[in-house]
Amino acid sequence: MSLETFLIALVGLAVIVGASVVSRRTGLAAPLLLLVLGLVASYVPGVPHIELEPEWILSGVLPPLLYASSTKVPAIDFRRNLKMIGWLSIVIVVISTLVIGFVVHALFAELPLALCFALGAVVSPTDAVAATSIGKRLGLPHRVMTVLEGESLVNDATALVLLRTALAALVAGTFSVWGAIGDFAYAVVVAVVIGGVVGWVTVAIRARLSDPVITTAISLAVPFIAFFPAEELHASGVLAVVVAGLVTGNRGLKRLSARDRQSSATNWATIEFLAENAVFLLMGLQLPTLVADIAGEDIGLSTMATIAVLVLGLLVVVRAVGVIVPRLVDRKLPARLEQHRDRHEQIEQRLAAVDPSTEAEQRRYDIFRRRLAASAADVDFYESERLTWRHTLVIGWAGMRGVVTLAAAQTIPSEVEHRSLVILVAFAVAVGTLVLFTPTLPPVIKRMGFEETSPEDRRSEVGTLLQELVSTTSERLGPLDQLTVAGEPLDPAVAERFRQRFASMLSAGSRSEEDAPTAQQMDQSHALQRLWLDELKESLAEERAIGAYDAATLQQAQKILDAMETRFGTV
Repeated sequence: MSLETFLIALVGLAVIVGASVVSRRTGLAAPLLLLVLGLVASYVPGVPHIELEPEWILSGVLPPLLYASSTKVPAIDFRRNLKMIGWLSIVIVVISTLVIGFVVHALFAELPLALCFALGAVVSPTDAVAATSIGKRLGLPHRVMTVLEGESLVNDATALVLLRTALAALVAGTFSVWGAIGDFAYAVVVAVVIGGVVGWVTVAIRARLSDPVITTAISLAVPFIAFFPAEELHASGVLAVVVAGLVTGNRGLKRLSARDRQSSATNWATIEFLAENAVFLLMGLQLPTLVADIAGEDIGLSTMATIAVLVLGLLVVVRAVGVIVPRLVDRKLPARLEQHRDRHEQIEQRLAAVDPSTEAEQRRYDIFRRRLAASAADVDFYESERLTWRHTLVIGWAGMRGVVTLAAAQTIPSEVEHRSLVILVAFAVAVGTLVLFTPTLPPVIKRMGFEETSPEDRRSEVGTLLQELVSTTSERLGPLDQLTVAGEPLDPAVAERFRQRFASMLSAGSRSEEDAPTAQQMDQSHALQRLWLDELKESLAEERAIGAYDAATLQQAQKILDAMETRFGTV
């Protein structure tokens, strides 16, 4: 690496950090600041010409970005909102691509239809980073946050598959609707299988290792392990990365230690921060070159601006109509939920008369009970967290485009005619949505008057959950006085110390003064605490699968168990 390259990278890092600090203090969108700073820097004498290779963006930037985001999405929330997420991230993206493609081609016939579809695919996926950062600060309901985050993960895969299909049609000179549908189905199925396998296997490997440095090193390779095999099989590498992240994030809560998860989370947050902001900064640096390229083409800047405004308007209209449709369909939801509740009551009455006589019957009975509890919790969720017109308005207003739009535009091969036009339009649309929605979203959210859960209610709910976990664990393991550890009866002193210490840790209290334990008591205390922690984590995993508590409560309980695990060994 030359000294010049090192200095540029160092200055770039300083600019990214500085822009983020200014953004947090002023409320200005960091992507906009970085675009402007990059544009200004491009005119500074001595700053070299920047040109990104499309493959570097697709295979080097997008996988870690999407993986870092997907590991943070709870599986139960994703499942419960799958219908809405699928509608926004697949149906609306496809409709946006088709509408933009046909309209732009009809008004600007000199642009090939396949290239217009490619433009539609590039600008169709939303980016939830700005919206969710605003939403967290202003108390946006958790379900809306989940929908926005889930949409931004899956729609990237949809858009990139459509983009690849459009570019292939551009090269071949023909476009087949049925062929595109078949390619899309194949890309999705293969990607889901590969992502699921990679996530499952890598978590299993990391769970067998005790060094957080090694497990974190493996986690850094996971998005690429999922991405490249899927791409080699002509599937969606991006979707494979998202699925691997979902599996890793949720299965890792049970299989990986708190230290491993905390170490990986810190590293991935840093990578996500640098990669995402670097794309906007580099895009600003590239802007003068793209403007110069398009100035030499038959289609000038005025035409580019017209297309950008047209595309932005079409995106706003399509999203507005798109978010209204599910709301209209859900008008019969209360009646359907009432039917489900009646059915649950009938099943509960039948189960009350069942008396399992064997261990196998008891296991099947318990499994069915948990499934019934999960189904009942789903009904409660859809009743208490129903998406209203206020939620729909916020979801429709959160139509920002960001890093994926800019990165996807960069993946168009340099030999494609009018490439600079597509990139500039994508750039203008991304900036336009950030300018239009970022400053107006906070007042819209405040106007909706969403109610936040009070800290007192949250603490009470967390306390209730912890009591349930302790009760379930106690029932499974039996009374402390009757436990055996390593084949030996538990020392009464250890049992008493554990009761006091355990209650103190769960209530976040301080430790009471006590006599120093003997070596044998220390060994038993370690084994007992490990046993209880494992059972508590298992009970929490079951509660997470049932979904009777919301994600924030489950996350807080997880933090408490993680803190206990971190302090493990000091009994």
